[in-house]
Amino acid sequence: MKILHTGDWHLGHVLYGYDRTEEQQQMLRQMVDIVSVEQPDVFLLCGDVFHTSQPSASVQTMFNHALVQMHHASPQTTIVVTAGNHDSATKHEIFRTPWQQLGVYMIGTLSADQPDTHIIEIPGKGYVVAFPYMHECVMRSGIVNNVLQRVGERNTTALPVVLTLHTALSGADFTGHDDSNEKTIGGIDTINVNDIASDYDYLALGHIHHAQFVHTSRHNVRYAGSPLSVSFDECYEHSVSIVEISSHGAQPEVRTIDINNPHPLTTLPIQGFAAWDDVKQQLTHFPADLQCYIRLNVEVTDHLPSDARQQALEATEGKQCRFCYINATRAKTETQRQTQELTVQEFQQMPPIEVARMFAHDTGAVFDEQMEQMFNQTLQALNDTTN
Repeated sequence: MKILHTGDWHLGHVLYGYDRTEEQQQMLRQMVDIVSVEQPDVFLLCGDVFHTSQPSASVQTMFNHALVQMHHASPQTTIVVTAGNHDSATKHEIFRTPWQQLGVYMIGTLSADQPDTHIIEIPGKGYVVAFPYMHECVMRSGIVNNVLQRVGERNTTALPVVLTLHTALSGADFTGHDDSNEKTIGGIDTINVNDIASDYDYLALGHIHHAQFVHTSRHNVRYAGSPLSVSFDECYEHSVSIVEISSHGAQPEVRTIDINNPHPLTTLPIQGFAAWDDVKQQLTHFPADLQCYIRLNVEVTDHLPSDARQQALEATEGKQCRFCYINATRAKTETQRQTQELTVQEFQQMPPIEVARMFAHDTGAVFDEQMEQMFNQTLQALNDTTN
């Protein structure tokens, strides 16, 4: 079975007030071209089709038109589209019946009482077990395992089994997702891959925008990533994954196809932060014919000029680039830099009085001569006690 795995299209996304329809249409044209060339048995779109649960009519029309084009480009391809946490689950289901006439399966809501709803058989090729976004506690309830068991009972000829989920797995690289940590990514609590049933040959994931395998012994759990950047911090290649599985129990073979963005997201300077005057000079000399969005990373020692944004807009006037915003950070003091650069061994070897001085400096506490004397007396008393 040959699968084209993608997800997180976020159609309708607006970047700092700029409409991105042109980029999204270009991405969809590339998707159609890839389908036409690859002729996959299955096209998997694993959630977050739209950026909001209330996409405009024009955005929905753009999506529907792309699906029809994909069908015409490869009529035998089964298209499976699941709802993500950004999508409206119920709206996803509205035209489910007519879509199936074109081999398109829209899975928007969880049907615990009708598990076969989530099983899509690709005759002679394999099975897709497709789930929309669901809360982590529901996923742990055993519904995924129950449906996979039903597939196992039907799969008498050892055809490949593909599972799709829109979730956050612990241990994944969530670079580019704002306000995320090891426990929560993009508003979804993480779940361990071992908490999910494992009787599948490939787990096609959506939600995290960085294309990657999530570590397992079978090397068969993967995020396809988003085809277009949604954040400036998504500074990595964006692609779709082509997956081929020969039989049930076989290891998937995966390759990627890059998606080109006519308006890439660019940060000045390319690495790190720089002073306002240096960054403004880079922006002033930025090529006039380069189409992209621009973020400025500025290190502020005192304060930004009150008209910094206006200066940035003037520097890009007449150019093809689109200025978005200034990402400012406070410059670190020399003491803070030294503290940040210390290794654990260096820190352990520092005299306690130096550690106290750095702590007082960073927190703004008073640590004068009298305080130092009291600190040394306390330290001496502590040493006498332990000795």
